[in-house]
Amino acid sequence: MASNRPLPVMGDVARLAGVSHMTVSRVLNQPESVRPETRDRVRLAIEQLGYRRNSAARSLVTRRSQTFGVVCFDTTLYGPASTLNGIENAAEDAGYSVSVASLRKSTPEAAAQAVQRLVDQSVDGLVLIVPETSAAASFFRALPTDLPVVAVESALPQITSVAVDQVTGARLLTDYLLSLGHETVHHVRGPSDWSEANGRVEGWHSALEERGRVVPKSLAGDWSARSGYLAGQRLAKAPRVTAVFAANDSMALGVLRAFHEEGVRVPEDVSVVGFDDIPEAAYMTPPLTTVQQPFREVGRSSIQALLAEIEGGAGGVSTVIAPHLIVRDSAGAPRG
Repeated sequence: MASNRPLPVMGDVARLAGVSHMTVSRVLNQPESVRPETRDRVRLAIEQLGYRRNSAARSLVTRRSQTFGVVCFDTTLYGPASTLNGIENAAEDAGYSVSVASLRKSTPEAAAQAVQRLVDQSVDGLVLIVPETSAAASFFRALPTDLPVVAVESALPQITSVAVDQVTGARLLTDYLLSLGHETVHHVRGPSDWSEANGRVEGWHSALEERGRVVPKSLAGDWSARSGYLAGQRLAKAPRVTAVFAANDSMALGVLRAFHEEGVRVPEDVSVVGFDDIPEAAYMTPPLTTVQQPFREVGRSSIQALLAEIEGGAGGVSTVIAPHLIVRDSAGAPRG
């Protein structure tokens, strides 16, 4: 039998938590602006009462769908998948749901279709996670002029952007290896059409060049462990290789496997570092020195930038987030 008890409203939550109606609203929409103890008290009251926001009624009042659209590409990779997760969590904290359009191909037609599909859902704004540089122009042409947009790890003219400082991350790794006494550092790069891969190449190259070191020719990879393995087979047979920087942790794993098969010890014979700090990095043999990308901060900054544009803020602002060096056991001083 259906209950005749009225559904709880926001005022009921406020009374139970002993706070104002406005505080409850801030906990639902801007939780970072509320003290943790107050936030916990409000959330406990929400759980006890079984309070649920009426999204339809709210949309009538605000003329907003309370939904963000996200266009992404190749979420099988750790970086794009983690970026998407960070954005979804930040959107939820802000009281928004997320509608995702995941592309199989980054063609102009696919870009236009993905954007239009989300526009047809009346999303309040768009987040683009399209790191392929060749796809940037297609997305720029497909974007509506009246919709707030934030690009993550993508360079689009006049579009607000949020990105991890890939150049600095690569410099951190390269400088660390040089500080251990290595004369130079070999690099297994990511795909040349990815902005993140190019940023890591730039950081590696500039760090070596500024110290007057030889810059070896980079080896091509495609982010996969297999491409790292193939590069590792070549490096294992090359003379005077003492340090290798793989552009992501998956390729570093492939390098480690190839070195193991060839009898090259890590880090005794060759030091190996990666990039991303995937959850498995700490459990590789040996544990992998890498750079951690703060995906949660990327998500939070992206959603904050989108909300600022929705409220009338200026677009075209760039936010660059610093990565962190994670030192483990896969790098050491060169022999002799």
